[in-house]
Amino acid sequence: MENQLAKSTEERTFQYQDSLPSLPVPSLEESLKKYLESVKPFANQEEYKKTEEIVQKFQSGIGEKLHQKLLERAKGKRNWLEEWWLNVAYLDVRIPSQLNVNFAGPAAHFEHYWPPKEGTQLERGSITLWHNLNYWQLLRKEKVPVHKVGNTPLDMNQFRMLFSTCKVPGITRDSIMNYFRTESEGRSPNHIVVLCRGRAFVFDVIHEGCLVTPPELLRQLTYIHKKCHSEPDGPGIAALTSEERTRWAKAREYLIGLNPENLALLEKIQSSLLVYSMEDSSPHVTPEDYSEIIAAILIGDPTVRWGDKSYNLISFSNGVFGCNCDHAPFDAMIMVNISYYVDEKIFQNEGRWKGSEKVRDIPLPEELIFIVDEKVLNDINQAKAQYLREASDLQIAAYAFTSFGKKLTKNKMLHPDTFIQLALQLAYYRLHGHPGCCYETAMTRYFYHGRTETVRSCTVEAVRWCQSMQDPSVNLRERQQKMLQAFAKHNKMMKDCSAGKGFDRHLLGLLLIAKEEGLPVPELFTDPLFSKSGGGGNFVLSTSLVGYLRVQGVVVPMVHNGYGFFYHIRDDRFVVACSAWKSCPETDAEKLVQLTFCAFHDMIQLMNSAHL
Repeated sequence: MENQLAKSTEERTFQYQDSLPSLPVPSLEESLKKYLESVKPFANQEEYKKTEEIVQKFQSGIGEKLHQKLLERAKGKRNWLEEWWLNVAYLDVRIPSQLNVNFAGPAAHFEHYWPPKEGTQLERGSITLWHNLNYWQLLRKEKVPVHKVGNTPLDMNQFRMLFSTCKVPGITRDSIMNYFRTESEGRSPNHIVVLCRGRAFVFDVIHEGCLVTPPELLRQLTYIHKKCHSEPDGPGIAALTSEERTRWAKAREYLIGLNPENLALLEKIQSSLLVYSMEDSSPHVTPEDYSEIIAAILIGDPTVRWGDKSYNLISFSNGVFGCNCDHAPFDAMIMVNISYYVDEKIFQNEGRWKGSEKVRDIPLPEELIFIVDEKVLNDINQAKAQYLREASDLQIAAYAFTSFGKKLTKNKMLHPDTFIQLALQLAYYRLHGHPGCCYETAMTRYFYHGRTETVRSCTVEAVRWCQSMQDPSVNLRERQQKMLQAFAKHNKMMKDCSAGKGFDRHLLGLLLIAKEEGLPVPELFTDPLFSKSGGGGNFVLSTSLVGYLRVQGVVVPMVHNGYGFFYHIRDDRFVVACSAWKSCPETDAEKLVQLTFCAFHDMIQLMNSAHL
């Protein structure tokens, strides 16, 4: 009886899904007021006045009508945004998604028991793979703890998309295939795919009802590695996933038309738990410098990663690891969660496998051999060339700032996330001489299937403070006052956005209603100030806090003349990864990171000296 009681009181991963509140639609008046405030830093008086008139006209005219239609839509859906967001932000996008949309990051094992060391790729790989598979089993049993803020549960739906999930290209719109099932829902695929030197292999991770062990996984990985290193390279079908989406969709259709067996092989990859990639390179990494490893994970060999897969676990020749994930099915916090789980397990076990060395008689991995012809090989070569050309244009600067971290900012009563956001604003202002419109991710997981909202970090208050820091006539006390006002503003915006009171997704909803109704695009969205302030995906700073754990990641910039800026926060350090395009003459990721680090010092100094 006691046992049963313990079982029934244990929380299950997805048990609160049905009781989560629906995503609210904010008030039109509030959203437009916030929008007007957000464009101020990018407008002169005349431009602002014009936009103000456009907004007033919108509010009393077509805007109100669209808002009413949006409220109607929201009545029939627990999340009025979900389907739209998936399509507009991800599935309708035609540019190559592997480079432009996916997020990537290194595993933190190199900071403790697994520093880079040649000859460790396979053994370490078997251990990290095993911990990942354990997490998969916890998820299937619904034993991954429910995320909460205080006692409030958050939406856990995105965790369903971590394993056995893959995007499939379409001519005009992609789709997401999700094969994952919890144990109570039924059978879930239990094979993984391994990519090595342009070849693909598959094997089951459950044998006679039990998960295979690290020594058994090592046998499988060694078999694949030896085979690929003693025989010619494969065609590298995976490179096609790095293509422009419509081109990849056509190439895929052709591949399937060539031989129906090819479809069965593609489905094997789509449904696999994850794709395990074996890279031949050995990127440099230290706990202070992540630049080379992050670049290698984001833009490594396109023939050994499946760009559409929700989880590519990547191994390098020097025993360093990372992941590359399609962004469509989930946001980075899901990956952060499993990465931290695996890293903790490796740390607790001192990087070793402490169980039995016994290896059962398990079937060897099976190779997935695609039927190809000249056209397919030509498509692959074209995809590789396109990918490598674009990838070589990417600049990554990723470093740890180790003078202080969260402990000190908390001590000064400054929110660490806001601290970094404002430092970035100051750095951008100093580097470019003007404010930079900025997108910071807020999570809306308080709501059913909630994902994200935009916090526009470049506020009037932030700009006033940046100006004061560059003006020698402004004294320290006044600078500090302006800085604290900018902090207060940012903290309030983050709170509002997480509570479903942001405005960017609301405006998107109104625009999409207009499009669905076949109405002309309202002037609000064609006003130059709309895109100048970041609207329509035009933010020059695309940023996100990756969390407070030992996990780092990066995405490319949102626009050609912009930056991707991602960071995580620890007690004693801030780790920052910044991306930019080399072909843009005015951006420089290295300089922006160094100026951000300088701004960290300036801000603490301001807090120390302003009360004198």
